[in-house]
Amino acid sequence: MPETQRTLEGRVALVAGATRGAGRGIAVQLGARGATVYVSGRSTRGKRSEYDRPETIEETAELVTAAGGRGIAVVADHLVPAEVEALVGRIDTEQGRLDVLVNDIWGGELLFEWDSTVWEHDLDKGLRLMRLAVETHAVTSHFALPLLLREPGGLVVEMTDGTAEYNAAHYRVSFFYDIAKSSVLRMAFALGHELGPRGATAVALTPGWLRSEMMLDNFGVTEENWRDALTKVPHFAISETPSYVGRAVAALATDPEVARWNGRSLSSGQLAREYGFTDLDGSRPDCWRYMVEVQDPGRPADTTGYR
Repeated sequence: MPETQRTLEGRVALVAGATRGAGRGIAVQLGARGATVYVSGRSTRGKRSEYDRPETIEETAELVTAAGGRGIAVVADHLVPAEVEALVGRIDTEQGRLDVLVNDIWGGELLFEWDSTVWEHDLDKGLRLMRLAVETHAVTSHFALPLLLREPGGLVVEMTDGTAEYNAAHYRVSFFYDIAKSSVLRMAFALGHELGPRGATAVALTPGWLRSEMMLDNFGVTEENWRDALTKVPHFAISETPSYVGRAVAALATDPEVARWNGRSLSSGQLAREYGFTDLDGSRPDCWRYMVEVQDPGRPADTTGYR
């Protein structure tokens, strides 16, 4: 059966950190394959997180259902073990299984400082960033993995920024950001060793230059006119929607041979070539190859051959 025709009906996923951005895109694309998707986060219609943005987990759940799945919103602060334990307990009670865990908790956009040394960076913000980006993933895996391992074939996706190869050779933003994103890459490697012999698969996955809600706002554009931003930031031409990395996760979750990726670092562009899916506009952006071959060497923006 072609990859795009495989469904996730009867399968249960938890997308931890699904309020917006990649998490929302992933949840919706899993729903589009028929999965039941629990979406967790802190921003609700009744109370916003410190982001103070309009996106909510209820809205994400509704988008999952509209796409063809079943979206279930659950309020959870993934830094609070009791709340995560209760979330997983609810999934166990209601579904009795967990097939896909996506650790997409982040919450650091308001905390990191570009090109700020460890001694110049606000210490409280830096340490909180690391807690939000690393500790949350560990807490969630601690409680969720026993349920995921109950049935063979489970998948864990650790969401990060940058491939292992790219991050090993490049300083990423600042000390705290660099450590946080690299730690998540290593988490997938470690989980691969722990899950592989037990019949499950763990991978690290990075989108490319993501046209998230916050990124679009920062550039003063919408998804409809995002190319208007190219006059100021030409390399933004390689950017992709959250649905692209969502389709990457859906492809992994429906691949009967997904274990071949166990412990590895992957990107949305790489998996698009492997599985044949596209972004919403029919293109296949390959951001990380573009970064190495075009943007980082200082060449003029030109996505020919990269999307």
